[in-house]
Amino acid sequence: MKILILGAGAIGGYVGGRLHQSGADVTFLVRDKRNEALKRDGLVIKSTKGDITQMVKTITKAGDGGPYDVVILTCKAYDLDSAIDAVAPAVGATTTVIPLLNGMRHIDLLAAKFGDAKVVGGLARVGVAMNDKGEILHTSPFAAISFGERDGKPARPALVELDAAIKKSGVDGGLNANIVQDLWDKWIMLCTLAATCCLMRGASGDILEADEGRAIVLETVDEGCKVAAAAGHDPGEKGITTIRSFLTVKGSKFAASMLHDLEKGAMVEADHIVGDMIARAKKAGIATPNLRMAYAHLQVYLARRAAGRA
Repeated sequence: MKILILGAGAIGGYVGGRLHQSGADVTFLVRDKRNEALKRDGLVIKSTKGDITQMVKTITKAGDGGPYDVVILTCKAYDLDSAIDAVAPAVGATTTVIPLLNGMRHIDLLAAKFGDAKVVGGLARVGVAMNDKGEILHTSPFAAISFGERDGKPARPALVELDAAIKKSGVDGGLNANIVQDLWDKWIMLCTLAATCCLMRGASGDILEADEGRAIVLETVDEGCKVAAAAGHDPGEKGITTIRSFLTVKGSKFAASMLHDLEKGAMVEADHIVGDMIARAKKAGIATPNLRMAYAHLQVYLARRAAGRA
């Protein structure tokens, strides 16, 4: 099985590096500068699960070496349009496209471009970052990706084969028969975290110190849960309890990566994570006052950033 991974950044580099280490046929589609660095220094992973430095296969044009059996996307949502253009030449008649993005809007966009049957659901839970040397730093105890058919049908052969490769690589996860529900559950959690952290400029534990902090967090969770239920993906009492518990740990230092990006003056996934949740709520006639306030805050930030005043 031939696997193409768009980019060799934090998530793509870690997952692809572990797959390559275990013998999988992995190619990275990268920009010229990253390609030069990888050719010179190799792909460097510093991890709680073991450090590795290895030479990997890279291309700078998706048409080289293809078509591929699996194409994995690990880009930010605001780069999705350019990512689609970049990988399009690598997608053949039988290619399976696996996006490891948050939210749901990207699935509609990918299906419109490549055909609904080619696009499956994918989810990443990998605590990694890339430093200014291009090294991938994995400092958390977890690293997992999951993927599966969006219609709940038995997995196609490419996913079965990828599942075996993932298990061999030491990365957790693999086939997930309930991938769409898991995508919604993660989206509710992430949307709540991003909205509240960015609006109140603090980690989840900081927010809970405010008099109304806990109540606002739980109200925001409920807004997302109502949208999910209207879409046919109610997380259920168990799912809601898990999300609420995760976001209401006193003293927690956990914060949305969107807050870190905002504080650096960087681009943020506001439209994809918060804006799309609100858009779906409006279509279903669901009120989202907390999310609306947070999204307006993020839109002001983006407008100021575009004007060079962020």
